[in-house]
Amino acid sequence: MKKEYDFSKGKRGAVLPAEGKTRITIYLDDVVIDRFKSLSEKTGKGYQTLVNEALRVHLGVEEETLTASTLRRILREELRSRGLTTRSTGPTGTGLLSRERRGRRAG
Repeated sequence: MKKEYDFSKGKRGAVLPAEGKTRITIYLDDVVIDRFKSLSEKTGKGYQTLVNEALRVHLGVEEETLTASTLRRILREELRSRGLTTRSTGPTGTGLLSRERRGRRAG
């Protein structure tokens, strides 16, 4: 561990930005915050998540239903971005091959 670190080029905020979300500052009445924090304790969800859900319901914005084909597409994209691919899983296989192992199998 260094005795001193240089943060002169550091940036504020999340290290990895959340896609599809925007950080804002908003002033809400104390009673509104208190109500959502109370709901948060009862449901186990974060109060900001509950505020977002309430706004989505009010605006009539529905989340896309996650179907099996959508899930498979998302998983394929994520695996590909990490250098993995899917293959047929046999009784002993994991179904995943790294680029390196794919090259060895092909040759």
